[in-house]
Amino acid sequence: MKDRVGRMQHRDDDIYASAPLRRLLDAQTCALKPGLQRCFGAHALLLGATFDDAPPALPMLGCWTSLHLVNGRYQGDLQAAAEEPLPFIDDAFELVLLRHALEVAPLPSSLLDEAIRVLAPGGVLALTGVHPFGGWSPWFYWHVRGESPVLQMPWRLRRQLELAGLAVEQMQRVGSAWPGLKTTWRALAGTFGGGYVLVARKRRRLATPLRLKPAPVRVPANGRLSPGTRRSSAL
Repeated sequence: MKDRVGRMQHRDDDIYASAPLRRLLDAQTCALKPGLQRCFGAHALLLGATFDDAPPALPMLGCWTSLHLVNGRYQGDLQAAAEEPLPFIDDAFELVLLRHALEVAPLPSSLLDEAIRVLAPGGVLALTGVHPFGGWSPWFYWHVRGESPVLQMPWRLRRQLELAGLAVEQMQRVGSAWPGLKTTWRALAGTFGGGYVLVARKRRRLATPLRLKPAPVRVPANGRLSPGTRRSSAL
């Protein structure tokens, strides 16, 4: 009995390292690659669900900060409690990648709000996860039973992003229809894929033009102005 509990705990801890989810992660990376290759900037943030999750190689991005969520805490390049705000200033990153992080976050909606906060205007927010509707949902919950992960509805995430002022550029299902399938048919992936990718861009702040107040012109004693001087309406 004790060995069985140990195997179950090991299985639960390694769900994101399992072969089915590795294949799904690869499919999501391929779907995101064309859009992310165009991202550029000095700083990017990766929030993942597994400790060995590595950021994608993007030539126009300078420095990555990598974190993963474990037992309600951020681990990786820094350590912090996951219930607290992200320890970064506003508009800190040109790209924020949440790779299955919302599934293991104690407060998924708050984490998404924080991701939006630290994203710079004009920057890209990319989300991936297991789709709650389809053949993956029973398999996923069976592996994490007794734990807290919750699958997110992509359309709800899209709604939250749009309400926050982001423009959604990509939203699609990817991967095989069932965890046991090693081959992905494109037609099935588009309709019944086990995972989703969602990409949105944070709109740039509009600059408010300043209205200059006309200043009165002091007229010389001779009553003549220099060439090109415009008389003020105050005269």
